Amino acid sequence: MKTTFKLVRTSMLAAPLAVFAGMASAGGLAEPVPAPTPVPVAPTPVPVFSGSDWTGFYAGGQLGYGQLDSDALTEDPDGLLYGAHAGYLYDLGSWVIGGEIDIDGTEIEDETADVALDSVARAKLRVGYDAGSWLPYVTGGIAQANTSSGAAAFDTDDTGGFAGIGVEYRLSDSLRVGGEILQHQFEDFDGTGVDIDATTATARVSFQF
Repeated sequence: MKTTFKLVRTSMLAAPLAVFAGMASAGGLAEPVPAPTPVPVAPTPVPVFSGSDWTGFYAGGQLGYGQLDSDALTEDPDGLLYGAHAGYLYDLGSWVIGGEIDIDGTEIEDETADVALDSVARAKLRVGYDAGSWLPYVTGGIAQANTSSGAAAFDTDDTGGFAGIGVEYRLSDSLRVGGEILQHQFEDFDGTGVDIDATTATARVSFQF
């Protein structure tokens, strides 16, 4: 009887040990695998703004409106003007400087006084601020006006000065658009004693090379 009890007790102890051993061999009590250390990701660099490079030769055309003002005229004639321009700009970083020549033909005529402004040619100095795709600028220089008239006194030309402001916007590396307003003064026009002022406003298209 005692022998039988010992066998039963031994069996009862052996069974849990066998189950425990099986679980251990099956990996149930295997040591935990450490999680991989995350690799640090470098932050995306913040884009740094840089202005456009306006350096280079350019040429294009303009279309606009002009008006004359003079005590010698019976009215302040106005009309269409159209022309072409060419120049060179040099980008210094924040500032842009350059020179330009342009010429406008006009449809401005005082019919009562029989005087017409046939054309205006200009030699310009330009100073602008590089604002990325925008270029606001000031300009000034020498202008030559050519007039025609039934009266010999105004069938002539003369040289004066002008100043103004403008702005350009870059559509692409080779194409830009803009506008310009200029004020001209011709004192004692060709020795006639007549002072003539002229205001022009134009829309411009330029191609950079």
